[in-house]
Amino acid sequence: MAPHDLRRAYKRPAISDQQRRRELSLKRQEQGRRDAQLQARRLASTLLSLPPEHEQPSEPEPELELELGSSSKESDSDFEFDLRNASKLRGTEARKWFARQLMLPEWMIDVPHRLPHDWYVFARPSGKRCFVVSSDGTTISRQRNGTVLHRFPSALPNGARTRDGSGSAQSYSILDCIFHEMDQTYYVIDMVCWRGYSLYDCTAEFRFFWLNSKLAETGACEPPSHYHKYRFSLVPVHTCDQSGLHAAYAGGVPYVKDGLLFYNKHAHYQPGNTPLALVWKDENCSQYVIDTDNKGQVPSHQQVVLELQDDGKVTTSDDPPVVFSCLDLDFIQKSGLHSGNLLRFAIGDGGLSVVDGKLEKADLHYLGKSNRARAFADSYSKVMFQNMVRGSPLKIDDLVASINTPDDEGNRPDVDMVG
Repeated sequence: MAPHDLRRAYKRPAISDQQRRRELSLKRQEQGRRDAQLQARRLASTLLSLPPEHEQPSEPEPELELELGSSSKESDSDFEFDLRNASKLRGTEARKWFARQLMLPEWMIDVPHRLPHDWYVFARPSGKRCFVVSSDGTTISRQRNGTVLHRFPSALPNGARTRDGSGSAQSYSILDCIFHEMDQTYYVIDMVCWRGYSLYDCTAEFRFFWLNSKLAETGACEPPSHYHKYRFSLVPVHTCDQSGLHAAYAGGVPYVKDGLLFYNKHAHYQPGNTPLALVWKDENCSQYVIDTDNKGQVPSHQQVVLELQDDGKVTTSDDPPVVFSCLDLDFIQKSGLHSGNLLRFAIGDGGLSVVDGKLEKADLHYLGKSNRARAFADSYSKVMFQNMVRGSPLKIDDLVASINTPDDEGNRPDVDMVG
């Protein structure tokens, strides 16, 4: 893709209401601010204080899919209860709780409006997504299933017991990172809290500015030393215009790429899946585009993981869930299945039938229960992205064409630009 390559936008048939939900999510975050300072403080406390048994994972880290907007429908008292009881959770419930604290992107299945005006883009580092929290002279990183990745001294605020002992014992910082195994570096993709100041209710535009301003001041980006075991590094974030998209897609970075991440400039840090953050991949910027089976092979038919409901329906993890089919109750009983089970299906030759952006019918073939390490069903956006990749993928040329389309000057959402 050349930076000056001009193409006309291709009008793809609607396969979801992703754009409508983006607009609703922006409005909802302005109407429902929660006590962000309290949220950050309790998250930091929980990340630091979980018992040692969480530090040795007995299962591989699953790929987690969350229900859309799950955080927005929780009341403050519910959230407080979750934080105070998180240390008691085990297994699947612990993985669910920790995954809900990270802001997870949906898969891009349509190109957002005003892409060059309202969105950032950057190349996602390949590696383990985790929270890094520094407090009281130590630094801990926890993966999205709650297990400790590393416990170490760092140059982050109050992240090591240095000789001068500077820094308030009550001060804490929380970073959203990806640990890149190859160069043993934490690549910071977002900032949740800095020196006790919560950034949950700040826009991505402000959070990225603050991250770039503050991280380098600490020395955390310097090479490892006695009081700083792992290096931290920023990822190059670009405005998603023609040159920015080209830089993220084709430009060089010091890490292995695993697709592109798109962040809406106005989006707050929303725990759980959000349509205001999107992931997109193709073979040129990721080794992992099409899902593989347990043997690492691409199956001949797309496979999906859905959750069994009380009435026999099998659904995605979205809120509200998308119904893909309904199993016969006799089959459920004979197979020993129960509500809440995660079931794996293959999509047959009949494929998926979508009308006016809504799923009408799916040709599903039952394969069995999902791996026990799995905590959530697939989201609708993931199913549709994987389906598109196999047939009519959303290509980099489509993104370029959207940037070059005058129609992208549509109505600007009425949102606050400042932190």
